[in-house]
Amino acid sequence: MPAPSLVVQTTYAELLERCAVTTFCAPPTVWRLLIQEDLAACKVALREVCGAGEPLNPEVINKVHAAWGLTIRDGYGQTETTAIVANSPGQTVKPGAMGRPMPGYRVLILDADGMPRSEGEVCLDLRDERPAGLMQGYADVSGKLSGADGEVYRTGDVASLDEDGYLTFVGRADDVFKSSDYRISPFELESVLLEHELVAEAAVVPSPDPIRLAIPKAFVLLTADAERTPETALSIFKHLHTRLAPFKRIRRLEIVTELPKTISGKIRRVQLRRLERDDDRNDPLRGREFREEDFPELPKTRSET
Repeated sequence: MPAPSLVVQTTYAELLERCAVTTFCAPPTVWRLLIQEDLAACKVALREVCGAGEPLNPEVINKVHAAWGLTIRDGYGQTETTAIVANSPGQTVKPGAMGRPMPGYRVLILDADGMPRSEGEVCLDLRDERPAGLMQGYADVSGKLSGADGEVYRTGDVASLDEDGYLTFVGRADDVFKSSDYRISPFELESVLLEHELVAEAAVVPSPDPIRLAIPKAFVLLTADAERTPETALSIFKHLHTRLAPFKRIRRLEIVTELPKTISGKIRRVQLRRLERDDDRNDPLRGREFREEDFPELPKTRSET
């Protein structure tokens, strides 16, 4: 009888070390898996590290810098464009910001009425000169192009603009939601969740609520050594209470074994929103849910007493 084969699992960090990789660009899903490893123990030859595909949470950037002394340079672009905004070499990186506009693009932050704002939709100015990196448009069956014409091209993404010209991603226009008339950015809450030592990945969506219209709910994927227990949920809720204002606070946690993703590794929040809206408890994505009210030991705000 032949001896059983031995399967050796190679980690991302081991591959980077063994192959002496000098430049590494990966989507946030890969970076979030990578920081679960002992990065400081790996002697890498990396000189440049980048994030791509979707915004990278500040906690990930901080952990990589602490281990390797390298700052992940994040950026922003779309399938319809090249890189629009980036932390290009030579400029100071602000943790959490996706950088400043790249050459060839005039980026505007506009509200629904087309007025400039410090927070609004990321748009490209097409009035003086059309960016070479922008698609001609989407063709219908007749071949007519649309979607990238007029005075501005609207990306459908929301960002904030600071006094130094840096843009910070807030969320897809259809991901941002209101709770008690406050605007909630899922990306901001997900970044706070990732600061907890037992959280590997997270996705925040609105959960219907009769009083607040919607409340923030998190679908959470734990690290390999964590258990889906009330004690774990309580630890995460306590962490959120110390880091978030009451109106932003995540009121429900659903600890799952997987998160739905696109082929490029982006979390499909639209699928989770639909799952929560329809309250389908038989879906295989469902996990174990915990609510704030399950834990009377959590401190209450004045409006909740």
